[in-house]
Amino acid sequence: MFVTAESCTGGQVAQIITSIAGSSAWFERGFITYSNAAKEEMLGVKVETIVKYGAVSEEVATQMAEGALTHSHAQVSLAVTGIAGPAGGTAAKPVGTVSFAWAGTASSNLKTSSTTCHFQGDRNSIRSQAAEFVLQELINILQAS
Repeated sequence: MFVTAESCTGGQVAQIITSIAGSSAWFERGFITYSNAAKEEMLGVKVETIVKYGAVSEEVATQMAEGALTHSHAQVSLAVTGIAGPAGGTAAKPVGTVSFAWAGTASSNLKTSSTTCHFQGDRNSIRSQAAEFVLQELINILQAS
């Protein structure tokens, strides 16, 4: 079973997955945790982590992915958190900065991993690129394990 935890993509990853006929056999649920409070309450992301690293960070994405596993019946998860724009960027984290994480339970043999990418384009383009990237990378990770 599989679970998603999404922020900047707002459920786009789950929408892509559920557009596949038969996905109910392996897609367990999706969390849309757009606010910091939602990340904390629904996924158990620590306030200290958000304060120290920011909501858009690999540390928060990792806690989102691990929290999605804890709060579901899935064995594999992914998480996305980023700045889709047009506002909200900083010099350190400009618009288009997106952090990702993938995690698995002990039975999945999937090690937790994370990365950050910088996408170009408007809000919709950044969100679409992020959704495509996180799913393609999940496929790559699963094929390698």
